[in-house]
Amino acid sequence: MTKPCIITVAITGSVPRKEDNPAVPITVAEQIESTQEAFEAGATIAHVHVRKDDQTPTSDPERFARLGEGLRKHCPGMIIQFSTGGRSGKGSERGGMLHLKPDMASLSTGSCNFPTIIYENHPTLVRELADKMMEYGVKPEIEVFDLSMLYQALRLADEGVLTKPLHVQFVFGVKNAMPAIRDVLAFQVSQLNKLMPEATWTAAGIGRHQLEVNRWSLELGGHCRTGLEDNIRIDRDRLAASNAELVKGVAALCGDYGRHPATVSEARQLLGLAATG
Repeated sequence: MTKPCIITVAITGSVPRKEDNPAVPITVAEQIESTQEAFEAGATIAHVHVRKDDQTPTSDPERFARLGEGLRKHCPGMIIQFSTGGRSGKGSERGGMLHLKPDMASLSTGSCNFPTIIYENHPTLVRELADKMMEYGVKPEIEVFDLSMLYQALRLADEGVLTKPLHVQFVFGVKNAMPAIRDVLAFQVSQLNKLMPEATWTAAGIGRHQLEVNRWSLELGGHCRTGLEDNIRIDRDRLAASNAELVKGVAALCGDYGRHPATVSEARQLLGLAATG
């Protein structure tokens, strides 16, 4: 028996890329269709943002509600993860859709520099978002853009602000944040394994780093993230045709490391999420 690998597909992102690659789904209908294709290709988590138009990210609960409803209908059992990222709103409005009770939501536990902005996550806001997630039974995915965010998440878990065991995502390749260095990922994983061995983790590589980080994750026993939010190219000379094409690439890669794409039931069990009918 091979070990399952949970494949997360980050379908859209929050920056205006429609001009760069028409395959990036923007409208709710496009997002549902693209996610269904990725689900059928082997993805079991959908990391989603919504936009109020082609250019503007939003935390509008109505759009998240329509997207969630469509994903549950067309991707039965798929784990739905809403983004509470900083580009979608300010302060507490970033968690304004959590009452919809997605399976998961992203939660960054510290601030860092992005290419043109400060990704600001004030300690008070982190606790507020964490409290809302706990209130509505939403499992956080801890977004780690530098090492301090991991230790902060572990401290919040010890304080009871976050429910154990954690699910952590290590992010590499964002300009001005953590560069894609395998030894750094290995160290972060070793720290997580030492301090919370029951935790699960995945890693994301941005842009040209996506595939190499996928390989590191598989080799080190973690899970994988792919999708047009992070990378719009198959290689230097070719744009990805869809989220599904990127998912198929990771699914095919699993076999090289004695892994297989997790089924819905395997992913839910690994993450401690309720099974679906």
